[in-house]
Amino acid sequence: MALEDTVASNLQARFASQSSESESSMTSQSATSAPTQKDNMTTDDFATALETFSSEPESVAGDDHVLKGTVLKVTPTHVVVDIGAKSEGMLPIAEVLDHEGKPKVQAGDPIDVMVEKGETEEGYTRLSHLKAQRLRAWDEIEQAYNDKKPIQGVVVDRIKGGLTVDINGAHAFLPGSQADLRPVRNLEGFKGQPIEVHVIKLNKKRGNIVVSRKQLLEEEQSAKRDKTMEHLEEGSVLTGTVKNLTDYGAFVDLGGIDGLLHITDMSWGRLTHPRDLVNVGDEIQVKVLKFDKDKQRVSLGFKQLTPDPWLDAAHRYPVSARVKGRVISVTDYGAFVELEQGIEGLIHVSEMTWSKRMKHPSKLVNVGDIIETEVLAVNPTERRISLGMKQLESNPWESLVEKYPVGTTVEGRVRNLTDFGAFIEIEDGIDGLVHVSNLSWTKRVKHPSEVLKKGDRVKAIVLAIEPDKRRLSLGVKQLQPDVWETFFQTHRVGDVLHGKVLRVASFGAFVEIADGIEGLCHNSEAVDEHGAQVHLEPGQEFDFKIIKMNPGEKKVGLSTRAVGAEATRADVEAYKHPVSSATSTIEELMSWKRAGNDQG
Repeated sequence: MALEDTVASNLQARFASQSSESESSMTSQSATSAPTQKDNMTTDDFATALETFSSEPESVAGDDHVLKGTVLKVTPTHVVVDIGAKSEGMLPIAEVLDHEGKPKVQAGDPIDVMVEKGETEEGYTRLSHLKAQRLRAWDEIEQAYNDKKPIQGVVVDRIKGGLTVDINGAHAFLPGSQADLRPVRNLEGFKGQPIEVHVIKLNKKRGNIVVSRKQLLEEEQSAKRDKTMEHLEEGSVLTGTVKNLTDYGAFVDLGGIDGLLHITDMSWGRLTHPRDLVNVGDEIQVKVLKFDKDKQRVSLGFKQLTPDPWLDAAHRYPVSARVKGRVISVTDYGAFVELEQGIEGLIHVSEMTWSKRMKHPSKLVNVGDIIETEVLAVNPTERRISLGMKQLESNPWESLVEKYPVGTTVEGRVRNLTDFGAFIEIEDGIDGLVHVSNLSWTKRVKHPSEVLKKGDRVKAIVLAIEPDKRRLSLGVKQLQPDVWETFFQTHRVGDVLHGKVLRVASFGAFVEIADGIEGLCHNSEAVDEHGAQVHLEPGQEFDFKIIKMNPGEKKVGLSTRAVGAEATRADVEAYKHPVSSATSTIEELMSWKRAGNDQG
C-alpha cells in the first residue's frame, strides 16, 4: 500500500499546486482537469485520477517522445494544443497545412506532437507536429523497408532530379527515373497525387529516404504478366487497354504484357491513323494473331473479330448496281468511296464525267459527300471495286451520230493546239480533232498554229465519228472545193501550162502551175529543143507540158523538152495546112498557140 500512498501524496501535491495558481494562468481545459473540492476526494475520484495520472506525463517529455494532444484552437498563425501539462502548447500553423494550404485539423481533433525547447512569447510550450509525424513515420518506413512492402505517400513538390513525397510527415526523395515504368516528361502532373512506393534506401541518422514507384509497378506488372501468360495463345480473344498510339498502330496492355495492334489489322477498310478507331485508355477486345513466347512479342487483331466483308462482296455489289456511299478520300486520280465498314470503291477520274476538261476530282466531289455511283467491276481477291459516276448520266457521244452526221458543218472554239492538229470544242464535253493535214488543200501546214490560234471560233466539216472511242474527226479545208480535184477534172496529159519555179531539189524542180497546185519537172525533162540542159532557178517562169498525172497521190509530172517537140510538130502541120491564109508564117502560128495556152 506504500505505492498507493505515494500516488495519493503526489496527486494531492499536484492538486494543491494547481489550486494555488492564479486563474489568469489557467485555461478552461486545465481548470476542468482539477477537482473542484480538493478536501472531499472520494474513492471513485481517486481511481479516475490514478488512471489519468498513469496516461498523462508527469513532466514534459524529451525530444524523442511523442505526446498525444488535443487541438484547442486554430489561429491564422498557430495551433494551440492541450498536452496535459501545466500550460498549453503551441505549434506553427504551417505544420498542419495540406497541399492546398488549408489546415488539416480543427478544435477537438487529436494530434501527435513533440516538445521543443523553450517557450513562446505568450508563455506556451513550443511543440512540433512534424517531428512527431516524422518519428512515427520513421518507424513505419523502417518497418516497410525491412518487410519490403509498399507504403503510401503524397507527392508534395517537384524538385531537381525528381519529386518530394510526404510519408506521414517524413519527406522522401523519388527520383524522376523511378516515377513510372517509362520516362515521364512532365513530373509536375504528380504534385498532390497519392502514390504507393517502395523504400529502396534508408539512412535514419542522416534522415535520408529514397523511394521508387517504378519498382512497385514492375512487381505489379510482373504479377499481371504471369497471370496473363497462363491463357495467352494464338487465337485467344482478350480484353486490353489501349496504352499508346503511333502512326503504324496501337499498343494494347493485355495485363502486364503489351501487344501491337497494327493499323492494317484494325479494320477491313482503310484507316489514315489509328486514332480514327481507338483512343488511349479505351478498353477493347482483340484477337491474338501471333505470340513469340521467348521474345514476349504479341501481334493482335481487331478486324479479325468480325467476318471479312469482301467474302461476299461480289454478291452484294453486282456489276451495274447503283449504290450510295461516303467519299472518304480524294486524290489526283480519283475518289475513294466507303460503301460500308471495310468496303471501299474507287471512282477513277475518267469515270466521273463524260467531259475531258475536268482538271481534278475535287471539282466534282469532296470528302464527306454522300454520292450515288454505279458498280463497274468487282474483284474480291484484290479487294477492289470500280465505281462510276458518269454512267448515271446519258452519254453525249451515243447521240452524236444523229446530232452531227458526217458532212455536217459545225462551229466551235479552238481549245488546244498540238503538233498533230487542233482540238475544237463543239459543245460542252465534246471536242473534235482537226488534223494538220485537214487544215488546207494547198498550203503545207507544219503546225496548226500557222493557221489557227487558241480561242478562235472556226467552222469545220464532220469527217468521222467513233462513239466507242470518243473520237470526232473534223476538217477545215473541206469547207472549200478541192483544188486538186478541180485541176484533174480540167486538165489532161499533153496540156502545156505556164509555170513558176518554186524550189529546186537535186533531182529536179517544183513548179507552181496553178493556185495551190505544184508539179515536178525532173532534171531529165528540163532540156531545150536542142537537147541542152535547162537550169531551172526559183522565180523563173517557163512553159511546161504535163507528161504524167496521178490524182490519187496528187502528183503532176512536167517537161520543158516536150514543149519544144510539140511546137516543132505544130510548125510542120501548119506548114502543110495553113490555118488562116497562105501568108501565115510558122512564127505567127506558134505565137497564137502560146496565146491560146495562156488563156487556158
